[in-house]
Amino acid sequence: MSAPSATHLVLIPSYNTGGKVLQTVWEARRAWQPVWVVVDGSTDGTLEALQALARDDSNIRVLALAHNQGKGAAILHGLREAHAQGYTHVLAMDADGQHPETHIREFMEASRANPDAQILGVPMFDATAPRERVHARKIVNWWTNLETLWEGIGDSLFGFRVYPVAPLLEIMERQPWMRGYDFDSEAAIRLCWRGIYPINIAVPVRYFRPEEGGVSHFHYLRDNVILFCMHWRLLVESLLRMPFLLGRRLARLWAGR
Repeated sequence: MSAPSATHLVLIPSYNTGGKVLQTVWEARRAWQPVWVVVDGSTDGTLEALQALARDDSNIRVLALAHNQGKGAAILHGLREAHAQGYTHVLAMDADGQHPETHIREFMEASRANPDAQILGVPMFDATAPRERVHARKIVNWWTNLETLWEGIGDSLFGFRVYPVAPLLEIMERQPWMRGYDFDSEAAIRLCWRGIYPINIAVPVRYFRPEEGGVSHFHYLRDNVILFCMHWRLLVESLLRMPFLLGRRLARLWAGR
């Protein structure tokens, strides 16, 4: 195992994910050091279990929010602390075991080679994936491509990614959005607007059934309404940005990029 990275860390937001978070953190820790977990007001006893895990391992750190604030808010909390500690990049991954820890090092190395890019996972679904969610994300990705003029975001919803800390933190501190389920899509879009271009890497994803310890906080109606409202808001903003975005897009096409 190599020495802990001084620039790149794994950041895992967690809310009431049960024993899966312990397995996820341990497997991520085997693949990379350090690993930070932000416990987003969990009430299932996982905060105490994670703190016990961290006491025996200096490469695991647990941050805690007093009450549940949403995925984006948990990541923002981690970004602030990572920036204060001098880290330049974070790999965000979910706590529920869906994301492949075996690809962590590949993503980190891609980020090291391209520090000004965002490294985005593109999910390869198997038979465990709910069909309605697989098809619905195609619509969401179409909106994403429209708002970025097809800059290359392979999947706007998949949360297995490496972000540059400073630009993402600056974006989030300037506005009140991106605190809940809207985080993943809006982060990728706004970073694209900022000139932080995507590099896409395909990875497998697995959905666990409840009897396998799978936990999902996705609410079909509520969260799709959140995404719908977010994309209308971003579409309006993209229209205001259109002269700049179009000019930059044409320049990139002219340069063959």
